[in-house]
Amino acid sequence: MRVAIAGAGAVGRSIAGELLENGHEVLLIDKAPTAISVERVPQAEWLLADACEITSLDEAALERCQVVIAATGDDKANLVVSLLAKTEYGVPRVVARVNHPKNEWLFTAAWGVDVAVSTPRLMSALVEEAVSVGDLVRLLRFSQGDANLVELTLPPEAALAGSRVGDVAWPEDTSLVTVIRGTRVLTPDPEETLEVGDELLIVAAPSREEQLERLLSVRADGARREED
Repeated sequence: MRVAIAGAGAVGRSIAGELLENGHEVLLIDKAPTAISVERVPQAEWLLADACEITSLDEAALERCQVVIAATGDDKANLVVSLLAKTEYGVPRVVARVNHPKNEWLFTAAWGVDVAVSTPRLMSALVEEAVSVGDLVRLLRFSQGDANLVELTLPPEAALAGSRVGDVAWPEDTSLVTVIRGTRVLTPDPEETLEVGDELLIVAAPSREEQLERLLSVRADGARREED
């Protein structure tokens, strides 16, 4: 897979390193000569150019990329790169970095963004995920399809503890992605029984999050679940 990364700072270089280790082809683009540090990521291609300019993206052959990552420290630049990548070059997957939470609302499909990664929101979510049990935590927003990756750890009073995955009446527009149980990562098999302490990762439409939280958290009216 060929990936172009706009922004060759610490974030862009770190992403490039990970992708290269996984066998992908990576092009780093930055307009600042001081950012072109070929020795730091020698396996990558490098281009000294302004990724907000069509001529630069032509030179980068963006139409050959399956993924573009807008990873600069400037939200305006990330939006422009995302829009050009999607509308001018038809890049299938565009991921954009959100530097300032107040700008997050802009990073949508209207600007060509498929996945918006907000560092402040992600750090906050990871803190909440570490300390919250029984509360729905939003980890990541997918602009394409208007969906979020959310997490909830089943509390001791969870209504669904002891239920089989296949027996749960999951709300419409939600999908259980995986179950994390201790050190194990479980594929959501319909026969798998949910247990207290299970960490559930779910893709859900924002409009279904409240319904999902009610389903997964406490027992209705504090009633105890009858044993089979």
